[in-house]
Amino acid sequence: MNETMKYGLYFLLGGTIVSLSTYLGSQGRSFLAAFASTFPAITGATFVLIYLNGGNDAIVSYAKNLLWFVPPWMVYVVSMIAGVPRFGFWPAMIGSLTLYLGWVGLVKLVLR
Repeated sequence: MNETMKYGLYFLLGGTIVSLSTYLGSQGRSFLAAFASTFPAITGATFVLIYLNGGNDAIVSYAKNLLWFVPPWMVYVVSMIAGVPRFGFWPAMIGSLTLYLGWVGLVKLVLR
């Protein structure tokens, strides 16, 4: 499989997960939408592809670094839960993304 086909496959896989989550969420099935969004299909596919391209050491390194993004992600989700009812969707989204990026910056400083 050439590089263009590989990245096309990655794009389709990601788009399928986003489409499924969006469909389920718009149908009022928020629990299933959240499950589809957080199901480790993308991470699992990434593990497989990194393994095939980089081996065991690359997987372990990726997995360790992935854990550092859990706290910023939790801040992002909690701020969306708290922010949407108070400020509306777009201000909450902008604020939550800003907080997420700020926390990622803090994580990066801690890792130095």
